[in-house]
Amino acid sequence: MAQPHAITQALWTVVGEGAIGLLSAARLHLAGYRVQLHRRNPGIFNFAFQSAAHSQQLSLPSQIQLPYSYILLPVKAYAVLDAIKQLFPLLADNAQLVLSHNGMGTIEQILPLLKPEQGLWFLSTSHGAFKPEDATVIHSGVGQSVLGALNQAAFAQQTAVEQAMQAALGPLVVLEDIWPALWQKLAVNAVINPLTALHQCKNGELSNSKYTAAIELLIEEFVLVAKASAQDFSIEAIQSRVAQVTRQTADNYSSMQQDFAKGRRSELDYITGFLLKQAEQHQLQLPAHQAIYQLLLQKSPR
Repeated sequence: MAQPHAITQALWTVVGEGAIGLLSAARLHLAGYRVQLHRRNPGIFNFAFQSAAHSQQLSLPSQIQLPYSYILLPVKAYAVLDAIKQLFPLLADNAQLVLSHNGMGTIEQILPLLKPEQGLWFLSTSHGAFKPEDATVIHSGVGQSVLGALNQAAFAQQTAVEQAMQAALGPLVVLEDIWPALWQKLAVNAVINPLTALHQCKNGELSNSKYTAAIELLIEEFVLVAKASAQDFSIEAIQSRVAQVTRQTADNYSSMQQDFAKGRRSELDYITGFLLKQAEQHQLQLPAHQAIYQLLLQKSPR
């Protein structure tokens, strides 16, 4: 039997037990990587993993080996800073951290906290996963991911991180500059997530003509603030992308719709809230985003 590649001997720590985290951990494990979870309750975590290719029970250890050298943090945007602060004493001096979430605003929070040799990455994915119960994860939508290094220390371990993320959430595109991709994803999230949360509907419902005017306004305002933030998109390009994602995910409920439906905290402050903060810095008004933000704040459980 062939020996695993040396890189797969690296131990990856996946933070939390969310759907994307367990999907990543399962796929890393099945690709021959050593994987542990970082969760509130140490010990062995048993869960069922279901995908088109696999249906099996997996057992992964939690917090067995310190310090952490390779860490994937697929946690909600609002939880990233607290998670990093808790992890900080457990990190190797040259640890590589991969953030993955909807919205923006965490990179600026985390970069200043890292030691000179600690690398930071961002992975944006369109894979879909959900947990019908605590110990079951279903790979519900095959997608792809983009990955980008965010500081100089990340390049020192580029091959190891890229190969692991290919296994976890590939097919993977590695970008020299990930910022345009993050802004483009923000454009989609800032339209689909708040509207589906407000109207409590599936993504596909937004194709209905009654939403056309609202979508156009949200996109026009997004393009305005993106341009002021040195990200140049055409209205047509964003309209086309939003329409494409709406079609491709027509039967899905957005993460924000789910959060509001279940009375959980949402990533609103890192999606619409992030846009509004950027607009304020550039002295721009975004009345459509501001209106939907206020309406959702009133509905928000916290």
